[in-house]
Amino acid sequence: MNPVETVMAKRTVDTLLAAYPREVQALALVARQFVLDALPAVEENVDASVPVIGYGYGPGYKGLICTLMLSKAGVKLGVARGAELADPRGLLEGSGKIHRYVPLKTPSDLRRPGLKQLMKSAAKAWRERNAEA
Repeated sequence: MNPVETVMAKRTVDTLLAAYPREVQALALVARQFVLDALPAVEENVDASVPVIGYGYGPGYKGLICTLMLSKAGVKLGVARGAELADPRGLLEGSGKIHRYVPLKTPSDLRRPGLKQLMKSAAKAWRERNAEA
């Protein structure tokens, strides 16, 4: 591995967050705890090249349940294969064929009705897809 790859491979949540305003850092940490609480024993992986923290139960996109996507304006709680999930409260946004997201502007956004259930539905859908494999 070259020196750049070595540095990037060691990116942690703290080093990723350091590049963002304090409000975004605080929101990301609250969102991170929300995900960790909603998805027991989930694996957390900080992407080495883009501002994304992935959460899942296996490697790659196949194991992915959700992501935290950071920007200077806030955090998006991405839901892998969210386009396939029921979203009776209309929380999911985005026009991608597979991935959807819930925009987070403040920590109170994490208390929106249906959000925790949406995370549980995403995990259940993952388990069902992987039981078939």
